[in-house]
Amino acid sequence: MKKLTRRTFVTGSAAVLCASPRKTEAQSSWPTRPIRIVVPYPAGGQTDGIARAFGDYLAREVGKPVIVENKAGAGGVIGVTEAKRAEPDGTTILCTISSSLIQNRITVKDLPYDPEKDFIYLTMVSGAGGPVVAAKKTGAANLREFVEYGKKVGSLNWGSYGVGSTPHVLIETIAKQYGIKFQVIQYRGEAPMWNDIAGQTLDGASGSYAAAAPVIQAGTGTLIGVVGSRLPPYPDTPTMTEQGAVGDFYDLRAFTTFAVPAGTPQEIVQRLSRILIQAGSDPRVQQMLNNFLLSSPTDFETTARIFKRDSDVMLWILRDLGVKPPE
Repeated sequence: MKKLTRRTFVTGSAAVLCASPRKTEAQSSWPTRPIRIVVPYPAGGQTDGIARAFGDYLAREVGKPVIVENKAGAGGVIGVTEAKRAEPDGTTILCTISSSLIQNRITVKDLPYDPEKDFIYLTMVSGAGGPVVAAKKTGAANLREFVEYGKKVGSLNWGSYGVGSTPHVLIETIAKQYGIKFQVIQYRGEAPMWNDIAGQTLDGASGSYAAAAPVIQAGTGTLIGVVGSRLPPYPDTPTMTEQGAVGDFYDLRAFTTFAVPAGTPQEIVQRLSRILIQAGSDPRVQQMLNNFLLSSPTDFETTARIFKRDSDVMLWILRDLGVKPPE
């Protein structure tokens, strides 16, 4: 049976995914055992929720149990590495976020996996936009006022959840354009970061809408802008670009993707990709996507295109900012 790398599959993806289904040996026998979805982050978060919603649909479609395994640690490195080392037979699927596949190439020394070569990406979902929030104490209602506050106090305390993460790159990009000083406080996840926004320890932060929403709704933090497109619950809040922020970074959106190890048989990749994309029309999955303000699953070609574009842009930005692995 033919096996393929990510490179050969991308080249022939249109023919593969558009071909008439044929009952092959791989299709008829797969899966021979329960499927596991490896999530490199703790249970209860957005990535975990996505994996479980899609996994439930997959289980109903293939008639086998689908088990979500949370392998958290090292900014996603532990879980992604485990998925890379799995047998490429379609019974191990990786569900992870963009930072583990893009930013980690700059921020992790001796990264034990190659995101370009070690995986075949099946589909992805992207966020509508990333909220940029100022603590209530700043009095800022928009980007201009937040910059003015930063210059007035001399240095901003800014929340982040990893070197090279989206909030880290955001404040670096803002500071470079507007000439403000800042101190980045790194957290082990979004929850404690937003707690400190609520407690007014931080001046500002950025992250996912689901995690930031309670702070915004409680009024302890103010939504001053959005990275990406406007958020449906707050259509009157302009994007960072609309407020004058300049740079390719502001067009990026964090994504969550499903992937299998390189070498997985073509027929299995084709079937898995089709099922996961179809999951977007399932009512349970749609409800989860709506809760997190996420897009519908992308097709295979779009997934590959977004992955390459976002990789090229973010890697260039990180190098330009001089981001390096911690010593």
